[in-house]
Amino acid sequence: MTRPTTTIAGSNPAIYPPSDSTHGVTAQRSEAYRWGQLLIGIVCMAMIANLQYGWTLFVNPIAEKHGWSRAAIQVAFTIFVLTETWLVPIEGYLVDRFGPRPVVLVGGVLCGLGWVLNSFAASLPMLYFAAAVGGIGAGAVYGTCVGNALKWFPDRRGLAAGMTAAGFGAGSALTIIPISVMIKTSGYESAFLYFGIGQGIIVFALAWLLTRAPDHVKAASSSRNVQQSQRDYAPSEVLRSPIFWVMYAMFVMVAAGGLMATAQLAPIAQDFKIMDVPVNIMGLVLPALTFALAIDRVLNGLTRPFFGWVSDKIGREQTMFIAFALEAVGILALYHYGQNPILFVLLTGMVFFAWGEIYSLFPSTCADTFGSKYAASNAGMLYTAKGTASLLVPLSSVLAASTGSWHAVFIVASAVNAAAALMAWFVLRPMRRKHIEKSRLAS
Repeated sequence: MTRPTTTIAGSNPAIYPPSDSTHGVTAQRSEAYRWGQLLIGIVCMAMIANLQYGWTLFVNPIAEKHGWSRAAIQVAFTIFVLTETWLVPIEGYLVDRFGPRPVVLVGGVLCGLGWVLNSFAASLPMLYFAAAVGGIGAGAVYGTCVGNALKWFPDRRGLAAGMTAAGFGAGSALTIIPISVMIKTSGYESAFLYFGIGQGIIVFALAWLLTRAPDHVKAASSSRNVQQSQRDYAPSEVLRSPIFWVMYAMFVMVAAGGLMATAQLAPIAQDFKIMDVPVNIMGLVLPALTFALAIDRVLNGLTRPFFGWVSDKIGREQTMFIAFALEAVGILALYHYGQNPILFVLLTGMVFFAWGEIYSLFPSTCADTFGSKYAASNAGMLYTAKGTASLLVPLSSVLAASTGSWHAVFIVASAVNAAAALMAWFVLRPMRRKHIEKSRLAS
C-alpha cells in the first residue's frame, strides 16, 4: 500500500521529504503554512501565560478574603510549576505518538478548568488541586507548542523555539491590566472565572488547526556553525546519553541561578531602600521596582527569539557562552551598583535579558542533538530541569537569612552562571561534536 505524501510548496525537499500523511490525503502546503503553525503555537502560549505570570495579582486578594498566609497560598504556585514541568515528558510522548492536536485540546480544557476551580476554591486543598489541574494543562500546551515548532523548523530551530517561548514569557503583558481592573471592580473570583473560560476556549479552538509536521525531517540548518544529528534518538536512548545530563545540569544551574537573583527582586529592592524611588528613563517615570518588573516582562519575551536567532547563525554553544557569561556579569553588577535606582532598573533588565533565552537555546540544542522525530518527548524531558531548579530557589531565602545579607546569594548565582558558560564551551561543545560525527558515520 502506497503511503500518501505531504510536501510544502517552495520548500527544501531535504527539509520536508514527501513522507507525511495528513488525514489520509495528499496535501500541498506552502511555506506560509508552517509559519501559520508557529503563529498558532505562539497564541496558545500567550493564552496560558497568565497561569504563571499573572498569579501574583491574585495572592493578596485571596489572602485578604480567606485569611490564609501568603506562604500557604504560594504552595499552589509551587504545585503548578512542578506539574507544569515534570509531566511534560509524558505529554511530549503523546504528541510524538498522536500529534499536537489532541494534546492541546485537552490542555486547553484543563487550563480553563484550573482557573474556574480557583474561582470557587474555598479551602487550601481545593486551591492546590486547581493548581495541579492548571499545571497539567499548561504543561500540555507548552510542551506541545515548543515541540511542534522544533519539528516544523529544523532549519531555524532557535528562532522558532524562541518565538514560541516568547509567547509564554511575554504573553501576559496584554492582559495584566484587564485582569487587575477586574479584580478591583468585580473581585478575584470573577477574574479567575471569566479569564479562565476565555483563555481555555481560545486554546481549545486553535488546537483544531494544529497539524503534525512531516515525519523523518532531516537536519537542514543553513549555518555551518549549527551541528545537527543525522538520526533520531528515542527517549530511552537520550536518557542514556551523557550529553543529555550535561545539558540538564546546565539548565538547572542557569535557571536556578537566575531565579535566585530575580525571584527575590522585591525584598532586594526594599533592602536597597529604592523600591518606591521614582525613576525617569526617557520621560517615563515609575517607581524603581515597578519599572524593573515592567522591564522583566518585555525583555523576558524579547530575549528568547533574539538569542534563538543568534544561535541559528553562530551556533548553540557559542550563544550559550555569551548569554550565560552576560548573566554572570549582570548579577554581580546588580549587587554592586543596584543601590542606584536607575542602575537597578537597567541592570535588572540586563539580568532578565540574559536569562530568559534558556527556554529557546536548550530545546533547540536538544533537537539538534537527538533529532526531530522524538523532539517533543526529548525536549520535554529536558524541560523538567525548570521544575528541579524551582526547588532550589527557596535556598536563596535561607542563604540570605543565615548570612544577614544578599551578598552570598548574588555570588552563588553569578558563579553558577559562569560555570555553565564554561561548560557550554569546554564540555558540551566537544561532546556534541563527537556525538554528531558519530551519527553521520552511522547514517
